[in-house]
Amino acid sequence: MPVLKRIVVQDYRNIAFQELDFSPKINCISGNNGEGKTNLLDAIHYLSMTKSAFPVPDRFNRRWGTPAFVIAGTYAMEDGTVSRFSVKVSSESEKKLVRDDKPYTRLASHIGVLPVVMISPSDGALVTDSGDLRRRFSNAVLSQMDREYLSALQQYNRLLLQRNVLLKDRSSDLSLLEVIDGRMEVFAKVVQSGRKRLAEDLRPVISNYYSMISGGAEEVSLEYRPDLGEASLTEVFRESLEKDRAMGFTTSGVQRDDFAFTMDGYPVRQCGSQGQQKSFLVALKFAQYEVMRKRYGFAPTLLLDDVFDKLDMKRVANLISMVAGNGFGQIFITDSNKSRLRGVVDSITDDRTYFNTAGGVFTKE
Repeated sequence: MPVLKRIVVQDYRNIAFQELDFSPKINCISGNNGEGKTNLLDAIHYLSMTKSAFPVPDRFNRRWGTPAFVIAGTYAMEDGTVSRFSVKVSSESEKKLVRDDKPYTRLASHIGVLPVVMISPSDGALVTDSGDLRRRFSNAVLSQMDREYLSALQQYNRLLLQRNVLLKDRSSDLSLLEVIDGRMEVFAKVVQSGRKRLAEDLRPVISNYYSMISGGAEEVSLEYRPDLGEASLTEVFRESLEKDRAMGFTTSGVQRDDFAFTMDGYPVRQCGSQGQQKSFLVALKFAQYEVMRKRYGFAPTLLLDDVFDKLDMKRVANLISMVAGNGFGQIFITDSNKSRLRGVVDSITDDRTYFNTAGGVFTKE
């Protein structure tokens, strides 16, 4: 499995310049809120996914007043070799990604090379907000494991943009729309198949992890809700053509799919307390981690950002016990409570490194 040995971060959010060496197992980062703990984890995520874990334009990821940001990492790869990856994003939003001094011709070729799972407080929006975030979650998981899915999703989205341009033009040729619809259906089937399979893979694992975290108090589940139902995409597009032309955009399709999160048969959003919702989200992300680990045959990098918030100490202890075993690989954990972090981690392993954070500066203890 890829292990991050060293990272160099320059002008990423509030990090002016840092060069850090990491433990191959657990890395603990403490400091007050707003000092940069999350920014370091997000830099690691960016190096893996070529984008932030948060829906933020790149111009807001550059440190104020700087022309570009750079993130570089040295990894021990699963085949025993060592590779260096770097990404540079300029003020013109030009993004350059390099592996061992060789530029990537397509950013998509890098997705899945350094698999990563990040758990953060912002994940709460997966439960409370719109289906767009749940689709974004499924896309992030599947894109790392399935290149056919990633390609199909990209092709579908390109055609969707073309279709919406034609819909806005009332004088557009309907025969051209039919051609685009036919091509979109091919890619929509791949996307639907991937999302359905993901839901099936995640469902039993989520239930198991939630039980481990919460003590089995409730039964949780996940269901894929395709916008098209059982109909084909071309059938739905044909029926909604007049509505789409009136609205000026495509009102149906896999871009409107959703996933239902339930607890004892009821929506987690409505029936779950803050602690239960947090436990569900942690279980969901650990299920993602487990599914990816099985698919790859090795453990992805795990980024745990402030996961102890809203969880009682019993659940925290259960969580860290899970982290320390069960085939987990390199882990990064942040917490504003240094004593809590030390108390939990020191009790389960000696293979860990501690960092303090203040104003975007990280100091190894």
